[in-house]
Amino acid sequence: MLRGLANLNFVAEDMTAAIEWYSAVFGAPPYFVRPEAGNPQYAEWRFGDDEDEFALMHASYRPALDAPGGALVSMHVDNIQSASARLVALGARTFDPVVQRGDGWWSASVADPFGNLLGLIQSPHWAAAHPNGAA
Repeated sequence: MLRGLANLNFVAEDMTAAIEWYSAVFGAPPYFVRPEAGNPQYAEWRFGDDEDEFALMHASYRPALDAPGGALVSMHVDNIQSASARLVALGARTFDPVVQRGDGWWSASVADPFGNLLGLIQSPHWAAAHPNGAA
């Protein structure tokens, strides 16, 4: 039934600033922006070994819930200490510090400058399934 992560959406009020920030994070501009001219409302990047899709949408399209809810999606990183430090250097704020969860397992999360939580995980299972990545 569930076959994998197809799209992760984050939201931002200031799309121009968010696109600039995530372009620095990913090291490339988005491959898809709508509208093509004028103030952007939506942008997408592909990243990582599986070409996962990360998207930003204007906060006016944010889903509304009657009660708190949501999910924290964690991205695998090869070195959680350096990944967390890089995101903080780019302007993110530490939400959960780097914590060892077991042998070879680490997790952390940061709040991006636009109020989204971005989880980081250093997972030996993910690394074993993607042997062409950095050690």
